[in-house]
Amino acid sequence: MYIIKNAFKCIGRSRGRNILIGVIVFVIAVSACIGLSIRQAAESAKSDTLEGLTVTATISFDRQKAMNDIIQNAENDNSSENSGRPSFDRDKFSDFMGESSSLTLDEYKKYAEAKSVKDFYYSISTSFNGNDDFLPVSNDSSSDDEDTSSETESNRGPGGFFQPPEDIRNQMMGAQSDFTVVGYSSEEAMTSFIDGTATIVDGSVFTEGTSDAECIISQELANYNSIAVDDTITLENPNNEDESYEFTVVGIYTDSSSNESSFSIMGATSTDPANSIYTSYAALHTILDASGENSETVTDDTTGREFSTEIKSTLSATYVLSDVDSYNKFTEEVRELGLDESYNVTSSDISSYESSLVPLETLSKLAGYFLIVVLLIGAVILIVLNIFNIRERKYEIGVLTAMGMKKFKVALQFLTEIFVVTIVAVIVGVGVGGVSSVPVTNALLENQVAAESNQFNKIEENFGRPGNMIPNGNMVPNDMPQAQNGRPGNFFDENEVTDYINEIDEAMNLTVVFQMLGIAVLLTIVSGAVSMLFIMRYDPLRILANRD
Repeated sequence: MYIIKNAFKCIGRSRGRNILIGVIVFVIAVSACIGLSIRQAAESAKSDTLEGLTVTATISFDRQKAMNDIIQNAENDNSSENSGRPSFDRDKFSDFMGESSSLTLDEYKKYAEAKSVKDFYYSISTSFNGNDDFLPVSNDSSSDDEDTSSETESNRGPGGFFQPPEDIRNQMMGAQSDFTVVGYSSEEAMTSFIDGTATIVDGSVFTEGTSDAECIISQELANYNSIAVDDTITLENPNNEDESYEFTVVGIYTDSSSNESSFSIMGATSTDPANSIYTSYAALHTILDASGENSETVTDDTTGREFSTEIKSTLSATYVLSDVDSYNKFTEEVRELGLDESYNVTSSDISSYESSLVPLETLSKLAGYFLIVVLLIGAVILIVLNIFNIRERKYEIGVLTAMGMKKFKVALQFLTEIFVVTIVAVIVGVGVGGVSSVPVTNALLENQVAAESNQFNKIEENFGRPGNMIPNGNMVPNDMPQAQNGRPGNFFDENEVTDYINEIDEAMNLTVVFQMLGIAVLLTIVSGAVSMLFIMRYDPLRILANRD
């Protein structure tokens, strides 16, 4: 008790020195509190986002791995020969891709039996052409009366891109088709309608699971062709104009994500979301089966290549998982169910989640470095001040030890003084830091998001695609293509559109308070240890004998 009383008396007698120490500790506390708050905000944002995150996963073929395996096999086959670099077997790669690059629906369903899967849906997409009575929405303003006698000009599409002759284009698996037709297995698969991006404005959606050729079209496409509900549209096989199929329009929808014009590849209009037609999986699958039965093989006289008139399609499946842990379990379970190593399990939700945290995590890392620097500099300053304090109070130490007080207790008194000053300054610093942590963090986070945006825009400009940063932190490059479901996509990276976390609501909590108390104890121990070291080395008789 004497030690504590004497420590408080000494604090009162040396107000100037203790105020200086308190100010230094206060600055350290405020800086450390903001740094810790930023790091805690990053952790809270991660956990809060993960709690509300429904993860969807897809299985895709790893083309790069397949190519590397073929190259490796070619090198092994030629290892005993000195014929130079082995040539890449293109035919083998083409055959391998044709046989292995896509899973069947039965295989997708088998992996859906994994215990971690919450829901499962799939879709199939293909391309069709229209006719004179049903045309795709197009911004092509070229006149039909223009002189097309020049063979070179006649082979240029709406965007000025070169196109092969029409008979060859029709054989290229619908590369120049007018419409994208998507068949959904269930209403859960129609995610743009689930999240409210798309809405039926007339009629109704087609019957789920129906085999009837019912479809819904965009309002733009309906207005462009004067189509109403219950009208019939005719779609042609892009590879065989004599093969056509009729659909009954049962609904017309609007899609708010299709306001941006899409990026057309080789002048194709099927990539425009306005030209997307939706139907049921069963109906579209029936048509694809009929096309396969009626298909023919056509040989190009110029190249000698053979093309099938069968309508080509792409099957995709989506697995809905409860959380990230379920996703990690799913990646293990599908391997146990027989998924080959040539396939990868990926999740755009997790990729988007990780991308959204990039500015906050970068800021958290910088805050960590700043915290270390502040603590190191602060500890050095406190150590120096305590050294001068001990030297100034040598006589006091000599008197106390000469009176019989053990050196350990003397050192403990000095340590108590340091701790009291430090804890008071830390408490005040935590209060100031807690009030300022949110606005400071948001200001720094805003700058970090802007830095990420500038970096992204610079990369886009390097590729000749100037990018734009919209206010809520979404990076949307100009001329960005649209995905088949009408949502924004990117021709070069499907995860290019990133919704950054650019604001936090709270940063201070009990975790930060306890961490600050730990910092106070640490600073006391570090600076007090030097005091104890000097006191334990002092000889009281020599101190008293050498007093000036």
